[in-house]
Amino acid sequence: MTISIATWNINSVRLRIDLVTAFLEAHQPDVLCLQEIKCIEDNFPAGAFNKLGYVHQAIHGQKGYHGVATVSRKPFIETKRRGFFGKEDARHISVSLTDRELPITLHNFYIPAGGDEPDPAINDKFAHKLGFLEEMKSWLTGAETSGPAILVGDLNIAPYEHDVWSHKQLLDVVSHTPVETKLLEEVRDAGGWIDAMRRFVPMDEKLYTWWSYRAKDWETSNRGRRLDHVWVTPPLSARLQGIKVLTEARGWNKPSDHVPVIARLAV
Repeated sequence: MTISIATWNINSVRLRIDLVTAFLEAHQPDVLCLQEIKCIEDNFPAGAFNKLGYVHQAIHGQKGYHGVATVSRKPFIETKRRGFFGKEDARHISVSLTDRELPITLHNFYIPAGGDEPDPAINDKFAHKLGFLEEMKSWLTGAETSGPAILVGDLNIAPYEHDVWSHKQLLDVVSHTPVETKLLEEVRDAGGWIDAMRRFVPMDEKLYTWWSYRAKDWETSNRGRRLDHVWVTPPLSARLQGIKVLTEARGWNKPSDHVPVIARLAV
């Protein structure tokens, strides 16, 4: 028996609900984690998900900005939200999937982008991003990560050389600066997390989940970054069965600049 979990920064769930429902109908993941839903809970299009069997829903919304949501065909028994760096800006939600033999905690994250200037002394957005990561590092360790857990979402950092189209040219660009990539690795190491995507894609191969809207022809230029991630704790390492990056979704009509990532695990 397997479970499939998808993660997707949808960049407005109401604007792109037709794309989301088409994706769910075609790929039928058991759980879908969305980021940047850009709506409050009351405005979340719950009915569209209910019709497709995703009746279990956990939403942490915010008017016009940010927001995360987890919808599932499988029940969950507990939902938690957490604020980071002194802000309540709807960037995290976790659920406990109810499997008697293998209960799994599923974290859905949307880490701040960090603005344009990679200097926390002059850029509050970048300072927020670094502070957010520091709190993740101190929290997601020990008892929080000793059991079966999965962390997915738009982490807004492409940590490795081949997670970006040009390592050299992007070293001073927010999302790939050394201070960010080092800190994200510290978060991962602190909890013993395993990078599930790189488990299946060798480190010397390019791997992207995001392409800028600024590119006239995103596919030809292929100047991507891997900003979306799937991590698992050691108890789930041997259960990983595969990862799929739905690159073609970037070419859909009025797409998000991110594409879905689907992970499969044995349970």
